[in-house]
Amino acid sequence: MTTLYPSIDLRAGQVVRLRQGDYADQLNYDVDPVATAEAFCAGGAAWLHVVDLDGARTGTRENTAVIANIANAVRGGARVQAGGGVRTLADAAALADAGASRVVMGSAAISDPALVDTVASVLPVAVGLDHRDGVVAVHGWTEASELRLADALGRFPGAAAFVITDISRDGLLAGPDVDGVAAAVAATATPVIASGGVGSLDDVRTLGGIDGLHGVITGRALYESRFSVAQAIVALRGRGTQ
Repeated sequence: MTTLYPSIDLRAGQVVRLRQGDYADQLNYDVDPVATAEAFCAGGAAWLHVVDLDGARTGTRENTAVIANIANAVRGGARVQAGGGVRTLADAAALADAGASRVVMGSAAISDPALVDTVASVLPVAVGLDHRDGVVAVHGWTEASELRLADALGRFPGAAAFVITDISRDGLLAGPDVDGVAAAVAATATPVIASGGVGSLDDVRTLGGIDGLHGVITGRALYESRFSVAQAIVALRGRGTQ
């Protein structure tokens, strides 16, 4: 069952998109984050993927209040998966209090895999595996780790999901890493959510055709009206989308 995750990336309270994870190459969207979340929910989205880019870069989460407003606005219609700067149990608890149904942990999970199990006692954890050429990146994608994606998939038994982002494709609308996503899905029993490069309904359909893929994240394509949430859900429906 493949689930659509419309993405809302926040920086200083504004909806933005980074090209290839570069904080110096930012697209700004003149939209209200709460109204955007409500529109995605009205379009049929069952989940929203919300990222605090300030928190991801510095570890200081600056957009928790906005995330809380989003979660409150869509309560009963869509659940919120929130990440960016989740590095302690207290960080996760703050997002749980804000209304998140699942948190995404990246850098902290890579440096301390046992922390995922600790945080999972508060609410489910999706481990963010953001990579360049198969090497996992940390600290808001600004640094490379020594861990390869293929090895990371076996290190987090307590993870509720993996969010796998090909940084080289993210925000470019040039198409996802279909082969890499398929290989990751085949390598783990943990649900995989694919992110990065989705630019058309054909991309959505192609990802939806990967047997066992749990979810697809898309952001820029929605903001630039390449397709709507409702159209993407229809494109995935043949795979049992919710």
